Amino acid sequence: MHPGVRPWLRRTALVLLLAGAAVRPGLPGGEAQAVTTDLNVFLVVDTTTSMVAEDYGDGLPRMEGVRRDIAAIAGELPGARFSVITFDTKAHVRMPLTTDTLALDTITSVLEPQVTAYAKGSSITAARQVLSERLEAARESHPERPRLVFYLGDGEQTTGQEPGPMDLDGLVAGGAVLGYGTAAGGKMRENTGRENIGREDGGGPTAGDDRPYVKDSTGEDAVSSMDEAGLERIAGQLGVPYVHRSAGDPVAPVMRDARAGDIDAGSVADGMRELGARTELYGLPAAGAFVLGLAELVQLVRQSAELRPATAHPANRRRVTKAVVR
Repeated sequence: MHPGVRPWLRRTALVLLLAGAAVRPGLPGGEAQAVTTDLNVFLVVDTTTSMVAEDYGDGLPRMEGVRRDIAAIAGELPGARFSVITFDTKAHVRMPLTTDTLALDTITSVLEPQVTAYAKGSSITAARQVLSERLEAARESHPERPRLVFYLGDGEQTTGQEPGPMDLDGLVAGGAVLGYGTAAGGKMRENTGRENIGREDGGGPTAGDDRPYVKDSTGEDAVSSMDEAGLERIAGQLGVPYVHRSAGDPVAPVMRDARAGDIDAGSVADGMRELGARTELYGLPAAGAFVLGLAELVQLVRQSAELRPATAHPANRRRVTKAVVR
């Protein structure tokens, strides 16, 4: 082969390999799971006084379990849109739908029960109207996005009346009712609304503080007991599973069951979507191009080194000078 042909072949091969790497060749096969970003998740949180009853884990308030589970749920659904609705005597939208998990963390960290003096009795379905409005608005704006509802509470009805129905037909695609507390119950510390100023956690009563306990009509420490039957009724009306939560319980099993609702298979199944996976091959032509490029660089350096001595030799300088004079 003529010596002058070899560099051109090398350079042509280099260009072809770079072009091959640019198109990112690959072999199909396998599946990869990615969490969908098309989920609207509504977190309905009981913030009545009973949610600080100290029977979660080792004497912790029930609200501590709620905080932990909200963080865990958000971790299981990255990219989803979350909304927080709290209820005591009334229901309030604390955070509209957003993908901002920092905002969710902030809202969760400052969740606290209503001020004890304002506690006049509450219904476990007090959030129904607000939740229904939010779900309907989400359906109208983005009907293709499945709507999950996670209800977090203790099921204690204190209005003296039967709770209203939590019927939200056609609006809920999945979720779960999560229950906190024990049948034996726990005592509750008062919340005046003033003690939280300057606290690092921003929350309400915690285990180990010196706030007085809420008293009952006899002057004794009041005890709140969870009502699992009430929570199970809500779960049945929403069409989602009920799960009792204890300290240390993983959230993964809850999430597997939580998406058992009628999520449209055309949008997302189980809150996940299967992506076609493939083996990327662009590294092979890229590696070949690197080797050829390195060889080309070495050749250029070698040619440059050969030219410099020839130009620098005194005899060559004299020839150049004579040529200029002539």
